[in-house]
This record gives sequence, C-alpha cells and structure tokens, in this order.
Amino acid sequence: MKKLDRITIDQRVCMGQPTIRGMRITVSVVLKLFAEDKTEQEITQIYPELSHEDIHQCMQYAAWTTSERFDLNMVATV
Repeated sequence: MKKLDRITIDQRVCMGQPTIRGMRITVSVVLKLFAEDKTEQEITQIYPELSHEDIHQCMQYAAWTTSERFDLNMVATV
C-alpha cells in the first residue's frame, strides 16, 4: 500500500485524531458520514475542500487500522 500522505496526526489539531491534510476534518467524520449512507458526492458538498483522493485515503486508513498490521510510519506526523 502506498503511504497515506493525506492523513495526518498532529497533537495540536483535533486532539491528535487522524485528520485530512491537517484540516480540522477528521477521518472519523468522513467515515461516519459513509455510515449514515452519504455518498462521496454528498460528502464533498458538505466539505467542498475534500477531494476524491482525500475520501479514498480515509477508506484506506479505516481498512488499514482494522487489519492485523499497524505501522505508524504509514501516516504523516507533524
């Protein structure tokens, strides 16, 4: 898997939760919107600053964190 360069963890932003490109939009917010049956198009209407790649990396991050292997070097830290 390629590095998740759009997912960042910074203790100064959203209390260290994984966010998208350092913005105050957490990965969990995007995943919860999917869980509420929102489409990618609806999510980008709510958060127009998000791109397809941002949303795709949220899904990759979710899959990665629920897998057996967990390597913090995959996520950009600040």
